[in-house]
Amino acid sequence: MKFTEFNFHDTLVEGLSMMNFKDATPVQQQAIPIILQNKDIIACAQTGTGKTAAFVLPVLHKIASSKPSKEVNTVIIAPTRELAQQIDQQIEGFSYFTNASSIAIYGGGDGAAWEQQKKAIREGVDIITATPGRLIALLNSEATNLGNVKHLILDEADRMLDMGFADDIKRIVKQLPKERQTILFSATMPPKIKKLANEILNDPEEVMLSISKPAEAISQKAFMTYDNQKIPLTKFLLGSGRYETAIIFASTKDKVKELSKELNELPLQIKSFHSDLDQSEREEIMRNFRAKKLQVLVGTDIISRGIDVENISLVINYDVPGDAEDYVHRVGRTARAATKGEAITFINEKDVEKFTRIEELIEREVSKTTSLPSRLGEGPKYELNKRKHSGGNRKKPFKKKYK
Repeated sequence: MKFTEFNFHDTLVEGLSMMNFKDATPVQQQAIPIILQNKDIIACAQTGTGKTAAFVLPVLHKIASSKPSKEVNTVIIAPTRELAQQIDQQIEGFSYFTNASSIAIYGGGDGAAWEQQKKAIREGVDIITATPGRLIALLNSEATNLGNVKHLILDEADRMLDMGFADDIKRIVKQLPKERQTILFSATMPPKIKKLANEILNDPEEVMLSISKPAEAISQKAFMTYDNQKIPLTKFLLGSGRYETAIIFASTKDKVKELSKELNELPLQIKSFHSDLDQSEREEIMRNFRAKKLQVLVGTDIISRGIDVENISLVINYDVPGDAEDYVHRVGRTARAATKGEAITFINEKDVEKFTRIEELIEREVSKTTSLPSRLGEGPKYELNKRKHSGGNRKKPFKKKYK
């Protein structure tokens, strides 16, 4: 399906043409017509499927087709400042030839940023993309009037609930008019999301796509490793010359710092990305990574969602994530925008059970090997009594041998 088939406003079509947007993704094909009809919607779609455009484009069409206003038209709530910035950047690109205005609102800045955000809202802005805490702070300062909001959009709603923002979201919703369109996007659909949807959405349409499965273009494999083999194996992979850019995920920020220090002896530009960095440092790192001035980013799950960088060649799970859903979001950083990519996971003796849960979630077995570069020796060899995690132990657990 072509974007021209949605009959968007001419100025929006011009912006899409400039950005070379031609074919709509499945989530865009299903969600955009529903949003254009002003119906509430709950959509399950992963990062990398084009979900941002799925909710931004129909809203921009409505704004472009209506009379200019100095009141807030749309509130988008995102879990992190990085995601809020990226959504705002996409809005700027799509709306280049329209009169729509937007601003990203998030904490971590100085007093000047706070005043700039309040001023923008006072003088009139069409779309606010905000983190929950910062938006509540602005509401408390009486700088924000949301009494005429037409659209409320929750992006990565599951992540926001995991981060403890449920009460903040409900508090924000109480400040909005009851007559509005509510759009909820989530990568997963656990019961708590359905409960929230029942509370704030009105007879929503549902769009469900590719729940918790990595894109087919991602080549997934795993190495069975001892912990002392992980750093030399990482150096071997990065030094092979096969990968232009890479993201390495570790379980803690201390491990991120340690790993980044160890890898800096390689002839590559490598930076660590973690919660100890201030906002300006994070933004500079991401700018350099997008511009390919950095080849390798080492981080925690803070970057498993909410960064939008194309052409990442390799994702390394230095540690198996504790949550199977996080695996999907980690490996989803590669093979974006119809490109191919590779995801490699290091599995030690303690992480086998966790990786089994991942395989059950994605409904496929990932190819594994104990054959490492000769100077590293062999990885661990053992059998796993595989258990069924969704309903207790099987009476006769079957054995899975990794080779």
